[in-house]
Amino acid sequence: MNRRWVAGAVAFVAAGCSMLPSVGPDYKEPERELPSHALPDAGYPTTNQLSNGEYKVAEGAEDWRVAITTNEIRRWWAKFDDPVLTGLVDSSVSNNLSYLMAQERLTAARWALVGSYAAFMPQFNISGSATRMERGKNTTTMWGTDNKLHRDIFQGGFDATWEIDIFGGSRRATEAAFAEAEAAGWSVADAWVSLTSEVGRNYIALRTTQQRIEVARTNLVLQRETYDILKSRLDSGIGDELAVSQSKYIVEQTHAAIPPLLAQEEKLKNALAILTGTMPGSLEEMLCECPDRDWLVAPQKLDGVSLDMIRARPDVRAAERRLAAQVAYVGVAESRWYPKLYINGSLGLESVHPQKLLHRDALMGSIGPAFSWPIFQGGNVYASVMAEEAKVNEAVLAYDLAIQKAYAEIRDAYAAYTQEYHRYQALQAAVKAAEDAVTISRDLYKNGLKDFTAVIDAQRSLLTLAESLVVSRGNISQELVALYKALGGGIEVE
Repeated sequence: MNRRWVAGAVAFVAAGCSMLPSVGPDYKEPERELPSHALPDAGYPTTNQLSNGEYKVAEGAEDWRVAITTNEIRRWWAKFDDPVLTGLVDSSVSNNLSYLMAQERLTAARWALVGSYAAFMPQFNISGSATRMERGKNTTTMWGTDNKLHRDIFQGGFDATWEIDIFGGSRRATEAAFAEAEAAGWSVADAWVSLTSEVGRNYIALRTTQQRIEVARTNLVLQRETYDILKSRLDSGIGDELAVSQSKYIVEQTHAAIPPLLAQEEKLKNALAILTGTMPGSLEEMLCECPDRDWLVAPQKLDGVSLDMIRARPDVRAAERRLAAQVAYVGVAESRWYPKLYINGSLGLESVHPQKLLHRDALMGSIGPAFSWPIFQGGNVYASVMAEEAKVNEAVLAYDLAIQKAYAEIRDAYAAYTQEYHRYQALQAAVKAAEDAVTISRDLYKNGLKDFTAVIDAQRSLLTLAESLVVSRGNISQELVALYKALGGGIEVE
């Protein structure tokens, strides 16, 4: 009957303690608001120009941009309709070493959470010993008896300790571990977002570089043709030696621009190989040829940015979960001010004869409550609580900073994306004018109305502007990827 009473009392106390309030503050997500400022939207430019020469912004039906949707954010790379890019993204998620390292950190955090639940369970230890004790006749226990004592003691059994979490220190520790595990999960999602966007940006940069190489080589062919004509005329005695020399250095100047681009192409291929978890050089066959296509997708626009959209970003969610964990740590520290209640018990066997160790008469055991209460710790507990509260303040600031950076990143990316369209529009007009200038300067030179310097200037300008146009087209796509990343692109990972 007594045993049943003790077991029932223990179960009642344990169940009751789980319903008691925990010491320390309860967590509540901070309330924040975004400023009601308009987004830095430059608008889609029309072909019309204003009096100051800038392109007029499309309005009403002329603004045919497509609003960015949540589904597009989740799988933004599908917008480019490029199977090579899609394959690279899929490969990076499966094989990128940095991403796999982030996943291992998440696994470690989850196991730490599992380990935190051990605080609610009884702790059992099994022990055993065989001891020979010998005391001489001159020891304090045997003095004056002229005898010596020999004794063998054999012991075996287990003991148990169960802390009853009255004030919730263990519950707060588990709450913190749970929030830390969630933060680790969002950190993995953030690594996923960064990884996919880095793959996209490097891939577009590679294709842009390859197109720049093609532009340079195309111009090089035309410039060599001009040089060959001038050289042939000079060899026939009717040419201009200065024009030949000028044409020659233009050819070599264009030729000199190609090797750095080839080196940049190799660098980007190797970067993509590492991002996809493969050895550099293994993607050569996949990436060697640049598709003859325009990377521009339909112009996108944002209808607005809500606080919920920013809070959905994995880095912001990770910061919020770390704040929740830190609030729980305050409760863990405060619980050290209060007494701890334990239920201790042991059950074992002891005998001086090994053959009688398993007999009923060798059985021994005990069970009963115990408590400890740190009355004086030299201010250590108070200092610990103050330190954890300071860390809470730091975590709040870190959370606010994460929101500020996220909002700034969205605005930066959107401004760069929309403004690049205006630059692209101007470059298109400049390239068309440069092509006309090359044709006109050649005709004037052939008719003796201009020297060859005009042709050189026109060819140089055309090459520079044509390359800038290719770069601008790539920048538009890269800034769109940056915008998707800023919006938390791809956070829903299977």
